This record gives sequence, C-alpha cells and structure tokens, in this order.
Amino acid sequence: MKLKQKAITNNNDQEEFSQAYIETLREIKDKVRSSQIKAAVKVNQELIQLYWEIGTAISQKQKQEGWGAKTIDRFGRDLRSSFPKMKGFSPRNLKYMLKFSLEYPSRVIVQQLVAQIPWGHNLILMEKVQHQEERLWYVKKVIENGWSRSMLALWIDSKLHMREAQAITNFKNTLPAPQSDLAHQTLKDPYLFDFLSLREEHDEKELEERLVQHIQKFLLELGQGFAFVGRQYRLEIEDSEYFLDLLFYHLDLRCYFVIELKARNFEPEHTGKLNFYLAAVDDLLKRPEDQPTIGILICKDKKKAKVEYALRGIRAPIGVASYETEIVKALPENLKSSLPSVEEIEAEINRGSHEKT
Repeated sequence: MKLKQKAITNNNDQEEFSQAYIETLREIKDKVRSSQIKAAVKVNQELIQLYWEIGTAISQKQKQEGWGAKTIDRFGRDLRSSFPKMKGFSPRNLKYMLKFSLEYPSRVIVQQLVAQIPWGHNLILMEKVQHQEERLWYVKKVIENGWSRSMLALWIDSKLHMREAQAITNFKNTLPAPQSDLAHQTLKDPYLFDFLSLREEHDEKELEERLVQHIQKFLLELGQGFAFVGRQYRLEIEDSEYFLDLLFYHLDLRCYFVIELKARNFEPEHTGKLNFYLAAVDDLLKRPEDQPTIGILICKDKKKAKVEYALRGIRAPIGVASYETEIVKALPENLKSSLPSVEEIEAEINRGSHEKT
C-alpha cells in the first residue's frame, strides 16, 4: 500500500514537473522568437540604410566624376569580390539603390520610415507609386499591418490610398474618440467587388449571394479585423422575424458590424431601417464588453448631401459607401441573332471531324 502511494506521489511530482517545464519552455521560446524578430528588423534597417548610402555615393560620383553604367558594373563586381557571401551587389540592384537614394534624399525619412520595411517592398513602391506622399502612406500601412509584397501590390493596384476612410459617416457624433477615427479608417469608398461577375441589372440577392460565395476575397476587401458571423442573420422581435443581410464582428474594434446591401442608389429611408437593425443587435447580441454596433450601407451610388441629411438625426453609428464591380452585360438582340446556336456549332464540329477521317 505504501509502495503504491509512493508511486502515485512520484507520478504527481512528475506531472507537476512536466507542467512547469512546458510553461518555462513556452516562455523561453516566446522570448527567442521576439528576439529573432527584433534582430531581423534591426538587420533590415541596417541593410536599407546601407543601400541608401551606396546609392547616394554612386549619385555623387556620377555628378562629380561622370560615373557611367560600365563603372557601376565594375563597382558591383569589386563589391561582390570583396564580400562573396553577401548578396545584393548586382548591377541591377545597384541601379535600384541609386534610384532609391534619389527618390528619398532625406536620411531622416529613410531612417524613420522607409528602412522599417523590407527592400522588396521598397522596390514595389518605387515601381508602382510615383509621388512620395502616396508612397509614404503605403509605407506606414505596411508597418501597421505587416503586409506581404503581394498584398502591398494588390492594395496599390486597387488605389487604396484614394478609397480608405472616404465613406460618409456620422461616427464623430455617435462614437467616442479614438474609436470614431479608428472605425472611420476601416471603411472604404468605393468598395471594389471586381472579383464578382454580376448582371448589369442585378439585385441585392444576387450581390449578397456572390459576396458570400467569395467570402475570402470579400473579407480581404473589407480589411483587417473583420470576422464573418452570418448571412441573412435572423432576429426575432415581438413575434416578427427580421434578417440582416450580412453580420460581421470586428476583432480590433470589439463590435458587431451590420452590412446592408442595396443594388440601387441611396435613399434616405435606407438609414432608418439600418438604424433599427443596429438597435436590435445592441439589445439582443451585444455583450457588456462590446462597443456599439456599427452599420455599413453599401449601395450602387449616392449623393453626398442626401446621405449627410439622412444621417444627421441618427444616433447609431452608420457609414454609407458605394461599390464597383465587374458587370456582365446582356448581348443585344440583333447581335444574338447573328451568333450560331449550340446545335449549329456542334454540327460544324462533327462535320469537320468526318472530313478528317
């Protein structure tokens, strides 16, 4: 009996030791990862500043001594010979360094902003964005959101800098600071649904169905932090049923987002219905720790004054934006009649195959 109890005690001791060991291991692994990230960031900063200094030196020698392409190529070969294990001294990359130094003549901007993102990101920005003010806007977004190069290129191509925070909202009057500013930044205008192929005369149901079918791309367009809760989300109020087009939860803002879709132009009564939905979600779904529910009305088109008047008396936070999408237009009747039918195409194919045999 004593032996058995001793064995149990030893097993318990072993279990306690294992838990402590696992916890310590986890803490140390977190510290190592954090250290690795900091070291990688530091290395990147030093590398970007080195590239800027090399580009600046080449620029100065071009002005002072007339360095040409052959001299720059020789310069790269000598650097590669001196530092064989170090990459980045190809003629092409040296020309990028030169351009980099000319695009950012201020060392302060390089140190405080541009050196915070990888070299590959900087190359994309120099290639795709002409104006420095816009380029620095994207640099800050990369730092804030940790975008990959492909994600950065995607947002540049969609002209995010011209769309973010452009929706018309009443957030300043309905949300406390700084949440009002943060919420405003999450909205875009217009939303680009170019991953959809809709009929020219599509309705809300078709728009909603296609967005849910492409939910990953839709979430990408909405932006970081949105989590999909449901489509046609059912609310029961005094024996009546109401259905929200799309319901999301924002992980950073800690609040629900109700998105209502209108495949037509904005009308003032749209905000009244959305206001009703927001009040119901706040009462039925919102937890004590959640922030007030936010509504987004996405419509085909809108007039600024009409939207502002409609939002002026509303106490719930609502934003109104438009959307753009790929439209599949129906063929004109006269063109349809000139096209071969499916039967005629099949007959032509069969006739061709018989002739070959």
